Amino acid sequence: MSLSTSTLINQIWKPTQSLALVRNIMLAITGSLLVALAAQITVPMWPVPMTLQTLAVLAVGAAYGSRLGAVTLVLYAIEGAVGLPFFAGGQAGLINPQGLILSSGGFIIGFILAAWLVGKLLEQGWSSSIIKTILAALIGTAVIYIPGLIWLAVWAAKTQSMGAGDAVQAAISWGFTPFWVGDVVKAIIAALAVGGASLGLAKK
Repeated sequence: MSLSTSTLINQIWKPTQSLALVRNIMLAITGSLLVALAAQITVPMWPVPMTLQTLAVLAVGAAYGSRLGAVTLVLYAIEGAVGLPFFAGGQAGLINPQGLILSSGGFIIGFILAAWLVGKLLEQGWSSSIIKTILAALIGTAVIYIPGLIWLAVWAAKTQSMGAGDAVQAAISWGFTPFWVGDVVKAIIAALAVGGASLGLAKK
């Protein structure tokens, strides 16, 4: 099942030199709002809530491409950091009112990296098949966990008075074990949605 190597957003809205900046600003704002909305669809879990953020992040990266995808997630991070209630559960800022770093801060950094990587892989030809598109989304999901779990381990050590070993185990228990199956499913859904839409437009 072949897909166009063009990003989905370029198939939907072809960039022009005169309007490129305005177009990209509009898309970045729209994408950041989509991720913010997905972050509010929450399945309660402590200390890191499960939301549809991952699905939205991967979809934005796959649809927008590496640069615009990463910029969109940087914008989302800035919006939340400056006080807009865009993070999971309506949280804002990287420091909570008690002066503690948010447990999910590393995952927000991971979102930026994942959006860039998924977009880059598809730009490099991974959009040539649904299977490769799914694999790109799964790799992006794995990348989210790297800074996410490191940050969460530091958070556990600082806020829960844990040693390094216990903090790492806690981070895996809290931030990985409950969520990895759901994140795999969300990655597949994002890849199928973007890949299917791209294929449909390519046939027109």
